[in-house]
Amino acid sequence: MNKYLLNGIYSILALIILSAFAFKVFQPIQVLPRMQLSPAFALTDQNNERLTSEDLRGQFVLYNFTYTNCPTPCYNMNDTILEVQSRLDEVELDGIDVSFVTISIDPEHDTPEVLNSYAKTIGADTEAWKFATTTNKALLKTIIGSGFETYYEDKGNGDFAFDPAFILVDGWGIVRAEYRYSTEVTHADRILRHLGVIAEEVRNSTGSGKLAYEAAHLFLCYAP
Repeated sequence: MNKYLLNGIYSILALIILSAFAFKVFQPIQVLPRMQLSPAFALTDQNNERLTSEDLRGQFVLYNFTYTNCPTPCYNMNDTILEVQSRLDEVELDGIDVSFVTISIDPEHDTPEVLNSYAKTIGADTEAWKFATTTNKALLKTIIGSGFETYYEDKGNGDFAFDPAFILVDGWGIVRAEYRYSTEVTHADRILRHLGVIAEEVRNSTGSGKLAYEAAHLFLCYAP
């Protein structure tokens, strides 16, 4: 092969590597990874109304998975959502709605009536915070276990083993962050910061800015 052509190829490769290194070190644009598509679903909420993944398109959604008989404090999951809800005005969202969806892993007990009462007991703002489930246990397991990749198991007698988790999904239905296990799920500050990051991406990733964000995703999220 012509040595000039080889030099050109090596120069291009070197430029790519240096660009990736620069993005890694200087991080001119902050992004959250596009981890995977969130699962499609159709559930029944605390008002006995249908709640689907399509209803939530265009919003940022924070999901969590629990059951109403979970012993207090149940990893402080409710406290985390209540804190995030109360502090949303700290984040520049530019009019993007933020919703919260708690999916019950105990559909036999957690009927719409029970979920409604539970929401009132903990002081949930149900305009933005939905509590939902489905009586189809196989479908529920597919949504949570396969779709959101979160473990739970019915131990019998109304007791469940599960990994506490929050999953943050953007307006396109893409998972952007996961907060798993008791050491992370109580960190409202981290969730709020991540909401700000994806809101900034929506605000700035148009025109030439879109190319910059795509480059950031390429170099920051996928480059070794």
